[in-house]
Amino acid sequence: MVNYIWFFLIIIGIIYSFLTGNLDVINDSILTNGTKALELILSILPIIVLWTGIMRIAEDSGLLKKFANLVEPFLKILFPDIPKGNKALGFIASNIAANMLGLGSAATPFGLKAMQELQNINEKKDTASRPMITFLVLNTAGVTIVPTTVLALRLAHGSTNPSEIIMPGVIATFCSSLAGLLLDYFIRKKGK
Repeated sequence: MVNYIWFFLIIIGIIYSFLTGNLDVINDSILTNGTKALELILSILPIIVLWTGIMRIAEDSGLLKKFANLVEPFLKILFPDIPKGNKALGFIASNIAANMLGLGSAATPFGLKAMQELQNINEKKDTASRPMITFLVLNTAGVTIVPTTVLALRLAHGSTNPSEIIMPGVIATFCSSLAGLLLDYFIRKKGK
């Protein structure tokens, strides 16, 4: 559906620029923005690769497992329906750790594995379980301590102080996480 919307918007833009005699703007945009996009990707790629590598080392060394054990008591409160020792808790903890570092690309595989494990213990396979919904809320609104991708983008665009957004970002993501989890809790309680 989104593809159709984008296609429609692009066609409308091309038709409008053709009718207004600004077709040269479209040509310039196509030629220059592709280069700008590639330059942007190449400027943030090293930071993403670095942090993805660090997360891989942390996973292989067992550091993420230790982090999972550290946050497991907290996760058991959020996910009381997940059996003790289930792999899903480790994947959820790893996803949280990667998201805290602002590494959505590194967090995605952990999130997918967590959802697979949650689906394995889901009794109604065609309906999202309570732990799946809670994890989705936590994943979407998760606390970000170091927004590495945003920092890399700010640095790539010449920001004089790219890290000035860290504290407001922590506060905003903490508030969104808290609000999302409270809403999830109250909806779950109302549903019982």
